[in-house]
Amino acid sequence: MTAASGARRFRIEHISAFSFETPARNSVMVLRLRPRDDATSKTFAFDLEIDPEASPVPFEDQFGNACHLVNIHRAHESNTVRSRAAVETVDPEPLPASLGADAWEALGEPSVALRQWDFLAPSRFARPSPALAAFTRSRRIRRGSDPLDSLRTLARKLYTVFCYEPGRTDVDSPIEQILRTGRGVCQDYVHVILAIARSWGIPSRYVSGYLHLERLRGEQAREGATHAWAEFLLPDLGWVGIDPTNDTLADHRHIPIAVGRDYADAAPTRGVVAGGGASQLDVRVIVSDYAGSDASPPLHRERSTLADAARLRPAGDRSSGQQ
Repeated sequence: MTAASGARRFRIEHISAFSFETPARNSVMVLRLRPRDDATSKTFAFDLEIDPEASPVPFEDQFGNACHLVNIHRAHESNTVRSRAAVETVDPEPLPASLGADAWEALGEPSVALRQWDFLAPSRFARPSPALAAFTRSRRIRRGSDPLDSLRTLARKLYTVFCYEPGRTDVDSPIEQILRTGRGVCQDYVHVILAIARSWGIPSRYVSGYLHLERLRGEQAREGATHAWAEFLLPDLGWVGIDPTNDTLADHRHIPIAVGRDYADAAPTRGVVAGGGASQLDVRVIVSDYAGSDASPPLHRERSTLADAARLRPAGDRSSGQQ
């Protein structure tokens, strides 16, 4: 396959290594690891390995993400998911300086609310709250005369007032945590910008994926980890990607794997485990130029995305699966 003019090609390897205190009886996972195909990103090779061996079942979720269902139904002390992909990306078309005076009116059309309900309504991690209202008041954040300029200004404000600090939050942290401390990581920035943009009537969605680090000035992302940014549906433009963690438009460095209302819809791995005690997750992500060989970052610890199946049973259900 010949690369298009101006295109960039990347190899991606993503390793998620789960380990358990005691052998788990069963684990079921949904994987969102195959990069999305869209106007700026195309996947031309993808491979998935599971250890212990399992047969991933492919399906597409409600947001059009390529998913795989994995069921390991035998005792296991660990579980490793390894995906490899080859992707070609290009920069998006240049955006106009503004969208015009009638753009807000176009977003307010009833048909937009009906078609984009999922991306306008509050969600688990991107929702209004007293803390968010106080934050927008104190920082004088309000929509301007143009939706695109308002979003760019908002992203710049979050980049300025928040401090990127891995380890201060985890994947399930509510937005109140970064609003209180001013410190967090990419998913925190994204949940805040989604909540504010939706309050303005802009359809807004979470994007999980990868960022190829190019050592640009002000670039913020944890090496060896996934990344997140946001997309906004704007009149005449379609979905426009903005990365508030880096105060930039999404470009050839941004490789999407899933979209959703927030992190809960777009997590690369999510599932339940029966038995096993506490689970631990170590992750390594390598994004390298297709023709080159970037250094391999070490595994780093993340909060496990496998929930204890016993804690998910409805109240009154005493069954344990054991006789």
